[in-house]
Amino acid sequence: MTKTYAALLRGINVSGRRRVPMAELRALLEGLGHTDVRTYLQSGNAVFATDSGAGEEELRTTLEDAIEERFGFRVDCLVRDGGYLAAVADACPFPAAELEGRQLHAIYYSEPADPERFAAIDREAHLPEDFALGDRVLYLYTPEGLGNSKLGEAVSRPSVVKGLVATGRNWNTVVRLVEMTREH
Repeated sequence: MTKTYAALLRGINVSGRRRVPMAELRALLEGLGHTDVRTYLQSGNAVFATDSGAGEEELRTTLEDAIEERFGFRVDCLVRDGGYLAAVADACPFPAAELEGRQLHAIYYSEPADPERFAAIDREAHLPEDFALGDRVLYLYTPEGLGNSKLGEAVSRPSVVKGLVATGRNWNTVVRLVEMTREH
């Protein structure tokens, strides 16, 4: 049975470093036997279909190994199926339809994040910014955008995310990836 996934690559194509051209990423995914491969933006978002029967972790490991072999550096990746992406969007505790995409973000994690990780963050001090935890995701509301967000810095500190692979996407990208995985 064919299943559709999104691959979320962390920290590529930023300031000309760790370059992974999207055309080459598409070719790499096709070379791994995936079909209907498409990319979105230049920041490491790819959608693909596979009937391999492999799960998210096996697909992730295979992709990370292939990227390292092809480009000469390791890139942390998360692979999530379309159903998970849709569930994350549907479970958003913030009024996503009323916000600009730059005001709301999903930070995807490699595994569930224990709320205790965030206990030292003084949420009141960061208002009106706020966050909420979901299934392997943190929803981050930043009314002035992520670039100016002190709360965004706080939830991303190494002491908070230690041991997790974390990669964020603004809400426009979250919605587009849901659409792309449904289009297959």
